[in-house]
Amino acid sequence: MNRHRIPHALLLAVLGAVALVGCKKKEEPAPVASTPPAATTPTPAPAPMPATATVTSVDLGNAVGADMKIGTPMTSFAPKDTIYVSIGTSTSDPAASVPGKLGVKWTHVDSNQTVNEESRDLNLTGMGNTEFHIAKPDGWPKGKYKVEVSLDGNVVQSREFEVK
Repeated sequence: MNRHRIPHALLLAVLGAVALVGCKKKEEPAPVASTPPAATTPTPAPAPMPATATVTSVDLGNAVGADMKIGTPMTSFAPKDTIYVSIGTSTSDPAASVPGKLGVKWTHVDSNQTVNEESRDLNLTGMGNTEFHIAKPDGWPKGKYKVEVSLDGNVVQSREFEVK
């Protein structure tokens, strides 16, 4: 009878172990952290930069053509000359109309006196030229002069000239 007890006890031990393993709670696999794809909202295009105007050239002469350009640039004038300044402008977008204030200040350098100051409100488009001029029928005093060109109140270029 002893012989049957060991295998019987062994059988009970094996069955008990199987029962324990069978009763063990199964572990749930850890949920995979799935992040939903980020919502892609289209990035708004940057607002277009407004068109700008610049002064591209400043020429002096004693005559101006129908295109508002100086035919023969000069830096020396006779006392009874009408003195013209032709201001070349351009806009960053050739099709855009850019409002701007173009101005000139004429100065007799030797006496540090303003001869004339003038400005115009303009709508600049593409490439263009604007002229200003000064005249004195009884003649300009001899000496050194300067014209300062401003765009929207800021001096952007200047030219010196002489009356002989």
